[in-house]
Amino acid sequence: MSFWRVVRRRVVRTAKSIADTTITGDTLMKYMFLIYENEAERTKMTKADLDAEMGAYYAFGTEAATRTTVHSSEALHDITKATTVRVRDGKTVSSDGPFAETKEQLGGYYVIECNNVDEAVQIAAMIPGAKHGSIEIRPVVVFG
Repeated sequence: MSFWRVVRRRVVRTAKSIADTTITGDTLMKYMFLIYENEAERTKMTKADLDAEMGAYYAFGTEAATRTTVHSSEALHDITKATTVRVRDGKTVSSDGPFAETKEQLGGYYVIECNNVDEAVQIAAMIPGAKHGSIEIRPVVVFG
């Protein structure tokens, strides 16, 4: 069996498992919470506003850790530090900056265990970035 066929079978099996778990709520699932915000607006914030927001993020992290398992979380540098890589016809090309122009940029993420998507939505609403940006919630695929 080819490598890609094996990968596809695992992805399909895992996707079915995710759907079953999300529907039945039998076990905790990992969800990734992608935090998007408008970086241009962020540069207009005062130091006091930035300090208050960081305090809110620390408080959220503490609260989330008391409710469930937080597997990881990281903040990202702004898009001026990004590099986009593409491979076309066997040649690697890299360029500075993001792949696409968007109103909101990915600023960070959390990976948190939740009982179901409803609980994930409740947790996402607690993330400070939801007040001025958006939080995308995606189930994490577990292989094997």
